[in-house]
Amino acid sequence: MSDPVTANNPLVVVVDTSAARAAIIKSGLQAAGYTKVEILLDDDSLASSIEALDPDVIIIDVENPKRNQIDNMLQLTKAVKRPVAMFVEESDKKTTERAIEAGVSAYVVDGFREDRIHTIMEMAITRFNAFARLERELESAKSSLSEQSTLNRAKHVLMEHRKISEREAHQLLQRTAMNQNRRMVEVAENLIMSASILNDSNK
Repeated sequence: MSDPVTANNPLVVVVDTSAARAAIIKSGLQAAGYTKVEILLDDDSLASSIEALDPDVIIIDVENPKRNQIDNMLQLTKAVKRPVAMFVEESDKKTTERAIEAGVSAYVVDGFREDRIHTIMEMAITRFNAFARLERELESAKSSLSEQSTLNRAKHVLMEHRKISEREAHQLLQRTAMNQNRRMVEVAENLIMSASILNDSNK
């Protein structure tokens, strides 16, 4: 997951099928204080162009979205891992839901309006950062659960083979990790693997 967007003057990329319309959006962004703005037209090289620019925020303008166009834009949104504000002239409930699922941070259904661009940009960045934080917390929780499971399996191996208590098994893992200057979970993983090899060879 990308780091939170905190740039005071973020690089904004405007994606549009119309160069004239994109120029209007660029002008509106610059009037709102966003001076670093690049325009990209929607074409086959769009993804690589965005990767090369590495923007802080992406604005996608789709005047009259067709299904395949929306699909392409939503796939792009999933891939770039950046705050995305999408402007459309019209939409329906299903398309709106798909946009949110794809990670669009701000989905605006009545087109671009210069007077509210600053609010929309702030909303897109804030929502993206909040979602990124939740994903990191979820990954951390999953990792903790996985590591705890590994430690429990290793302690069970020691308890069974050494005939010791759970506390003694934990202390043994802890001492070994300290002596080897390694994390306890790494020692536990090696112990489980060694036990598995020994069990297989004894069959």
